[in-house]
Amino acid sequence: MPRTPEDVYRRLGGKIDGLTARTPWNGAFHAILKELYTVEEADVVARMPHSLSSLDRVSRVTGVPEARLRGVLDGLCSKGLVFDLWNERENSWHYMPSPLVVGIFEFTMMRTEGGLDSRKWAKLFHEYFPAVYPANFSRGEVVSALRVIPVEENIPAGEGLEFLDYEKASSIISGSGRFAMGICSCRNEKSLLGDKRCDAPLDTCSMFGFGADYAIRHNLGREVSRDEMIDNFARSRDHGLVLCTYNTQRSPLAVCHCCTCCCNYLAGLTRFGYLNAVVTSTFIASLNEGSCTSCGKCAKACPTGALAMVSVDDPGRKSKARASLNSGLCVGCGVCVSSCRTGALAMKSRAKRSIHPETLFQATILGSLERGTLQNQLFDNPESVTQQFARTLLGAFLGLSPVKKALMSDALRSTFLGIMKAGATLQGKGWITRL
Repeated sequence: MPRTPEDVYRRLGGKIDGLTARTPWNGAFHAILKELYTVEEADVVARMPHSLSSLDRVSRVTGVPEARLRGVLDGLCSKGLVFDLWNERENSWHYMPSPLVVGIFEFTMMRTEGGLDSRKWAKLFHEYFPAVYPANFSRGEVVSALRVIPVEENIPAGEGLEFLDYEKASSIISGSGRFAMGICSCRNEKSLLGDKRCDAPLDTCSMFGFGADYAIRHNLGREVSRDEMIDNFARSRDHGLVLCTYNTQRSPLAVCHCCTCCCNYLAGLTRFGYLNAVVTSTFIASLNEGSCTSCGKCAKACPTGALAMVSVDDPGRKSKARASLNSGLCVGCGVCVSSCRTGALAMKSRAKRSIHPETLFQATILGSLERGTLQNQLFDNPESVTQQFARTLLGAFLGLSPVKKALMSDALRSTFLGIMKAGATLQGKGWITRL
């Protein structure tokens, strides 16, 4: 039976929902898809493999001739709706559909070429995001796309704190060979809607390595020098912005410079109450009330509301308010310490370390496991009846709460990831495990 355009968009919605971020179907999501994808583009993405695949394989799976397919994929990549990556071993480009986040939303709102209906897009995403948070964080998930990087200068040296290189902004910059900067998608969205209340600049989004390569190729950012990137980070520190990088230890693709009023990831915590919308750093703020002068600067600077001024009834205090720290809301960014002039605030190590996957491969495996889509990464051909059967069986097994908890536990997580890596290597996808 011929498929109608509405059938194609509905299938595309299911495809995106089966990637690394869940995207429940509703009218707002339907409108986003119709606005961003042509019917032909929607059909190609709905039928292409879930994971990185060569042009030849995408052509075989979708049935679209390579000559035609290359043009469609190039158009999708230029809009940020498909991610392309060069595989040196096979000397070819590989492609995969972009998830909603990090992907479709960010790249759409980073586009700057003329004639775009950016205000309409901003409105559509704004209407849809309230449905995204519960779909991804209401079942105890602990792996998010972004993790917090603390203000480096605020981590005290020589006090027994383990400050690893991957948590330092300076190490991320020094370890990369290519840099790009683009418009912050969240601030651009809020600015277009008239909801931006901060004075933070728009051009802060920082991309590194093959993330920078992708942005530069598709005009989603401009290439900058290492010194320009260092200045960009210093500017964000002066503005009190929270640094959030892609949640990998090795070769992170990008760093977001987040403000309280605009950031959709921080909003998951501050507006909707999902504490794991961003993964905390391995540090947490500590308040010495005896040194606090009740100036209130920390409460004003804190991006998550973890610090607040509360009333006190103490005749011995000049001020009738004092700072109070809610550790459950602290993401370990260290912005509050920068605002404190009395030394009442300091950073210390968390009692329990957050999960920071080593590679993009690990982040994809763990995030997909938590969200019930891992079977799509392992059996990634949506056109295969055999693989559909395997996805159904494996999805049912991995969806069992005891199974998921066991695989995500400290005791089994490393072994599980090792098995996944070995399986990918046997399938000839070992290069993906090193990303």
